Amino acid sequence: MRIRFLTICLTLLTSLSLAQEPPNKAASNKTASDKTASQGRDASDEESSSLDTRVDTSPPKDDAKNHPGSKAAVADLDVPENIETSGVQEFHPWNPMKALKDIEVGDYYFKRKNYKAALDRYKEALYYKDNDAVASFRLAVCQEKVGDKAEAKKYYEQYLKILPEGPFAKDAHTSLERLAKAR
Repeated sequence: MRIRFLTICLTLLTSLSLAQEPPNKAASNKTASDKTASQGRDASDEESSSLDTRVDTSPPKDDAKNHPGSKAAVADLDVPENIETSGVQEFHPWNPMKALKDIEVGDYYFKRKNYKAALDRYKEALYYKDNDAVASFRLAVCQEKVGDKAEAKKYYEQYLKILPEGPFAKDAHTSLERLAKAR
């Protein structure tokens, strides 16, 4: 009986000791060549390899022949001179929900007659959603309230380009006529 008890205890202890071995034992059993190779690395090897990978964004060989007007279209882009155009260009985010929220907050400031704050919010709405008709119209109204008639005219015209028969088209035409008479 004692021998069976000792045998069972010994078996349990052995199985527990095997179960508690470190999980990366396989990693510690590296060959000598792997260890020497990893010791030869420096800190720059641990950086992302995607920094070394450059995507070729140059046009295809026959692009000028197949698409004759494409070079002129790309040349019309507003790219500041200090930005390198050979790499991938960054675009600003498109987020119509954020734009809608900015218009809502801009309306709040406008009702409180804080036109500069409303102006900033409407501009931010146009940043997140280009050619938003409501933001363009309300930005024009704010520009007029602040006293910047040239910018107001620009945004009234932008609204009319977007929605020539829109809900604020009549007001935009009236405002443009008023601004033209004021000069």
